[in-house]
Amino acid sequence: MLNMNNNAHRLKREILVRLTKIQLEGKLNEAVDNIPKELAPIGSASIRCCIYHDREIIRQRVIARLGWSLEDYNDEKRIAEYAKEAFAREKPIWPIHTVIDEACNACVRSHFMVTNACQACLARPCMTNCGRKAIEIKDGRSWIDGSKCVSCGLCLQNCPYKAIIKIPVPCEEACPVGAITKNENGKERIDYHKCISCGNCMRECPFGALVDKSQLFDVVKHIMAGKTIVAMYAPAAAAQFRAESSQLEGALLASGFSGVVEVAFGADITADREAEEFGERMKQGEKMMTTSCCPAYVRAVRLHVPQLADCISTTHTPMHYAAEIAKKEYPGCITVFIGPCLAKRQEGMDDDLVDYVISIEEIGALFVAKGIEAANAAPVQREKLPTASGRNFAKSGGVAQAVKERLKDPSMLKEAVIDGLDKAGMKRLSEFGKINAGELDFAADTPNLIEVMSCQGGCISGPLVVTNPKVALMQLGKYAEKVIPVLPPKDR
Repeated sequence: MLNMNNNAHRLKREILVRLTKIQLEGKLNEAVDNIPKELAPIGSASIRCCIYHDREIIRQRVIARLGWSLEDYNDEKRIAEYAKEAFAREKPIWPIHTVIDEACNACVRSHFMVTNACQACLARPCMTNCGRKAIEIKDGRSWIDGSKCVSCGLCLQNCPYKAIIKIPVPCEEACPVGAITKNENGKERIDYHKCISCGNCMRECPFGALVDKSQLFDVVKHIMAGKTIVAMYAPAAAAQFRAESSQLEGALLASGFSGVVEVAFGADITADREAEEFGERMKQGEKMMTTSCCPAYVRAVRLHVPQLADCISTTHTPMHYAAEIAKKEYPGCITVFIGPCLAKRQEGMDDDLVDYVISIEEIGALFVAKGIEAANAAPVQREKLPTASGRNFAKSGGVAQAVKERLKDPSMLKEAVIDGLDKAGMKRLSEFGKINAGELDFAADTPNLIEVMSCQGGCISGPLVVTNPKVALMQLGKYAEKVIPVLPPKDR
């Protein structure tokens, strides 16, 4: 996994902060076209062929931050014109992410390469284990014939010197469903009808060529217009800031939101109802049920593992129930979910109760633009708190544990946790689909509740976070400690 501490991540953050700041200052029209020049001034070291190419790529990054796709990009149109159209936009436009063609490096296709660590040894296991006879000795070193190689990796696995390496295409390697391929020019393209919106491609591309289309501009537009905007912050969001949840709520109110709803309350509702649904399904003799909270997983099943589709819990997600709470407490409000995830934007588009979905990166940029430090914000005191298990939805295993705690007979539950939807995770998911379809045997020890998290470690490791997942896990532990134990729904 590409560490978030890198230049691409910092540049994205800087663009978000600058764009938000000039929007809040009312200087968008005159200042937005200058952002590329400010970030790539004359005399600075260029990343690409020249500073002007760098500026063109930054220009397209700004347009994506305004919420526009780049597949139909017009290089003659000023950024200010895109901003003007964004002001008139009534709702986000699908798809939820896009590709910056100019930023794509057109990486060579994934292949194996012999390094100078090769000793041309007597054993030559790379050659003897290659069924395609694609390896021979040249100039005292093994050499791979690319025209014969099928990328099985046996040479890499068998070399005692680890002299053979795989040169991947990072975005293609990260995509668990093969939704990213090269076009005729070697540039990457996303098949949005295969994509599950997991965000792995964005996280892994070292050139930052795959980007999300921000909805922060739209949210700030409504805040500045004085509309009633309610922030719904996910447990994963609370784990990103070194502050109490009460201080985070204070910071959100200080940044312009009219009200705040903690999504962990929605998680408690989800857990209650999933526990009830699980019990009913088992009484009816069903083989298994899967949790429904991760929209990337749900989309993966519907598109790629349809044998498992009838096992998905019909219970709504915490985001949906939090939006129900917000709409009831603030009639006519605009709801804004704050989370770590690209897939939640897709879910938000499909849910009439959710108006916008912004990332933790974006709320962090809003705080910076307004000079707000969450740790110094005035805390909001709440009489009612969610449960620890509701807050622990953000970590892998947390959803299954929350359901188990609510069962009258927890021993009936045999859980399995798929911790990350990489290619191995998709393979395991497919195996459960075959069990459900009767293509594989259902054994006595086969799990009957399956929790699936698209991101390894859970939502705290989402593609749009700002904190190292290990640190976020510790923060989540502190956040979850300061709540009540699980109570029966009637007592809450």
